[in-house]
Amino acid sequence: MTFMVKTMVGSQLKNLTGSLRGGEDKGDGDKSAAEAQGMSQEEYEEYQKQLVEEKMERDTQFTQRKAERAMLRSHFRDKYRLPKNETDESQIQMAGGDVELPRELAKMIEEDTEEEEERASVLGQLANLPGLDLGSLKDKAQATLGNLKQSAEKCHIM
Repeated sequence: MTFMVKTMVGSQLKNLTGSLRGGEDKGDGDKSAAEAQGMSQEEYEEYQKQLVEEKMERDTQFTQRKAERAMLRSHFRDKYRLPKNETDESQIQMAGGDVELPRELAKMIEEDTEEEEERASVLGQLANLPGLDLGSLKDKAQATLGNLKQSAEKCHIM
């Protein structure tokens, strides 16, 4: 906190006193970047190194997110048989090629796929027919199967 106040007020105070003196002290222009920020040379180098590392980390995360989005778009293009997009493929390759969808998105896609497969099946189509009760149909089928088993047991030939 003291450092922040000193740098903010100190530089303004020097500017004020410098303009009152008529610009006698011109040694301020010779300061290095580290001294201008109130740090030693080693602290300044460490600070710059840390800034570069943080920027690289942000860039890799951003590239990864772009690749995940591209993967999702390409998945839907494949699913709906749409033409492929070269930019999506290049984004996936820039991220290393082994991009996985986030868990939430993968789960949503899996649920959608299951629903579509269920609707595409014969039972799914029967469930969509109006006036058809699958429960009663199932009960009738089980009753018929039970009757067939009983008649098979009564048969002396087998």
